Amino acid sequence: MDVPVRVPVVDVCSFCEYLAGRRRFTVLHRDEQVAVLVTREQRGSLHVLVIPVTHRETILDLAPEEHAPLMAAVTRAARAVAGAGDAEGVAVWQNNGVPCHQSVPHVHFHVATTLPGGGTEFGPVPRLTFDETDAIAARLLPYWASSAPGQP
Repeated sequence: MDVPVRVPVVDVCSFCEYLAGRRRFTVLHRDEQVAVLVTREQRGSLHVLVIPVTHRETILDLAPEEHAPLMAAVTRAARAVAGAGDAEGVAVWQNNGVPCHQSVPHVHFHVATTLPGGGTEFGPVPRLTFDETDAIAARLLPYWASSAPGQP
């Protein structure tokens, strides 16, 4: 059953451009099915995006075999940001359609540690440099590695 969702209209998917190496972005992890990107718009103390490598506009478009690897990566990202950020909380959110504030027409999960005092920032935030997002990735990498399946 197809459910119509009004997604943002763009000429080129920015996430696909990042994954193809045509535009720079900090990638914490990538395998055949999922990628974890360090967003330049940090809405929590630490904030990453978990996306399927295959272009899918919304969660409604995911193939059944994409569900488990994507959710495993979301869980692993939550462990990584929580460990690296010494967080009191971790927020995970995902938007489908323009009315839900989806801004990139490629399904993505936001995973962010809470800000001091709680919550995450919804409004405008500063845009980090690649040096800053690369430094965040370096900080997250040991926690990402230690959260791999089969790790204690």
